[in-house]
Amino acid sequence: MQTITTIKEMSGRLEAFRPEKRIGFVPTMGWLHEGHLRLLKTAKSLSDVTVLSIYVNPSQFGPGEDYSLYPRDVERDHRLAEEAGADFIFLPPDEEMYPPGYQTWVSVDELTRHLCGASRPGHFRGVTTVVTKLFNIVRPHLAVFGQKDAQQALVIKRMVYDLNIDVDIVMAPTVREKDGLAVSSRNKNLTPDQRRAAPLIYQALQKCSKSIQQGNRDCARLKKMVRDMITDNPLLQIDYVECVDLDRMQPLRHISASALIAVAVRTGTVRLVDNIIVDI
Repeated sequence: MQTITTIKEMSGRLEAFRPEKRIGFVPTMGWLHEGHLRLLKTAKSLSDVTVLSIYVNPSQFGPGEDYSLYPRDVERDHRLAEEAGADFIFLPPDEEMYPPGYQTWVSVDELTRHLCGASRPGHFRGVTTVVTKLFNIVRPHLAVFGQKDAQQALVIKRMVYDLNIDVDIVMAPTVREKDGLAVSSRNKNLTPDQRRAAPLIYQALQKCSKSIQQGNRDCARLKKMVRDMITDNPLLQIDYVECVDLDRMQPLRHISASALIAVAVRTGTVRLVDNIIVDI
């Protein structure tokens, strides 16, 4: 496995593999966990050469968010990525990604108006900009994202379609702890009490899914069910609970086709997201 820190070298190294080899890509912000490693495993199963990027992107963090608290351990990440079989790690510094005078941004408008786009203004502009840059650097045939951040994956999928970027977007299932909590780098920042409370998020989503299977299609009732169960624990504060369609991320009143039930919860300084996709 090779670790590369400059755009010029990363692009040059990968050029030798084209067009005979299929390049798979997993963009991350580091502090690798089982979720990232599953994404890498998916990429490896679908490609010949795998690249994993590690870059804590400052432009996707808003004022007062946890950029400075985001966990970082490059040596640990390097070891885990090598054990998982990555061929390359791309580890650029800020000055490579955002050189002095940087002023160009990529936005996907409609899909980012709700959910995390509404509660974190500017977040997705940072995500779509840095992912566009990474796609231009790595030029992968496919890129793998996790369902835990379903809105992000769907926004990226729309972006590559609209901008004619030749990359297949693969959304892999959410990886969970034994108690159901979605694996996340931010879980490290939970206190013991917060960690014990956090599984309520997925339990509420499971209850919602069961209610849908039993015929409940009214989104107001479903959202109330999720809210009531989560807020039963005073350590958990709802950011949003929403039911949206998968094409435009627009809020639904009634589920009549595939839909995303998405939740964001704050506990102390930590913000946790989770979701389920339901098919009717």
